[in-house]
Amino acid sequence: MDRVYNFSAGPSMLPEEVLKKAQEELVIYRDAGMSVMEMSHRSKVYQDIIDEAEALLREIMNIPENYKVLFLQGGASSQFAMVPLNLFRKSKKANYVKTGLWAKKAIAEASRYGTVNVVASSEDATFNYIPELDKSTFSPDADYFYITTNNTIYGTRYTELPDTGDVPLVADMSSNILSEVYDVNKFGVIFAGAQKNMGPAGLTVVIIREDLIGHAMDITPTMFNYQIHAENGSMYNTPPTYSIYIAKLVFEWVKKMGGVPAMQKINEEKAKILYDYLDDSSFFKGTVVPKYRSLMNIPFVSPSPELDAKFIKEATAKGLVNLKGHRTVGGMRASIYNAMPIEGVKTLVEFMKKFEMENR
Repeated sequence: MDRVYNFSAGPSMLPEEVLKKAQEELVIYRDAGMSVMEMSHRSKVYQDIIDEAEALLREIMNIPENYKVLFLQGGASSQFAMVPLNLFRKSKKANYVKTGLWAKKAIAEASRYGTVNVVASSEDATFNYIPELDKSTFSPDADYFYITTNNTIYGTRYTELPDTGDVPLVADMSSNILSEVYDVNKFGVIFAGAQKNMGPAGLTVVIIREDLIGHAMDITPTMFNYQIHAENGSMYNTPPTYSIYIAKLVFEWVKKMGGVPAMQKINEEKAKILYDYLDDSSFFKGTVVPKYRSLMNIPFVSPSPELDAKFIKEATAKGLVNLKGHRTVGGMRASIYNAMPIEGVKTLVEFMKKFEMENR
């Protein structure tokens, strides 16, 4: 069968070019005589793969030399504990902004190890906006300040970063890393699960400023200590070797496409196509306050849950799959990560127009 347009929030679609390259090298990688999945992570050929992956990521994100890049496991959810365990070093306080389910989970986890100050929340409106921040609510002696740059479930994103002064800014960038340009210097820690914009599930990337490494709490498990992974080049234990290899291919693809600035331009164009239609439609409507709309995850609803279900069923039959909204909010959600071509968004909009005409 033909490939579908996969609007899944994650694991999400990968660039077809990347999949074909992986297919080509699946059984025998170059002159290694074996698949990447079979080779020792201690081998020179695999060391070259992980080194190249790091070099490419540093290049396309313009990561400064005083930051370590770690290829870890455990998903972004493991970082909800790793961040406080490694960064609670002085006051054992942290400022958090509650903008969705994953921020709530991060807050709950960090609260086990220190004091969490929730400086703002958008829970009052089902997280459909990013709350304005008042510096007077910040704990000035906090060890770090935590945000989720893009909220996958609710379709919101930060359009400007908070000014945290000397307090390190920590960002869960799982659903929008590589989709728009960020100045890495503005962050103490960036982390992201790979399964949305970087590769298959199983890999978590952490970008951490070197001065924040080496201060883990005494209770920190060895595998949760950033210093252990930094000192061992992400090879303290067997890393997710194949996921790192696919991520390398994705980084190559992003570079070939023109880098992150080019990806941002394409993403803005894709999002505009869908948002413009939603704004003009008298049938479908977006659920997010326009100022805070995500470029990656676009939730919307029809006039009724019954029509939502009908839309999802008929869209699936047309090869527009995984449009069902998250179980906590319902409706629909189109996740249009880097690998989603403009043609996919245009095809979705054309189907939406047809559905609207037939079901008004």
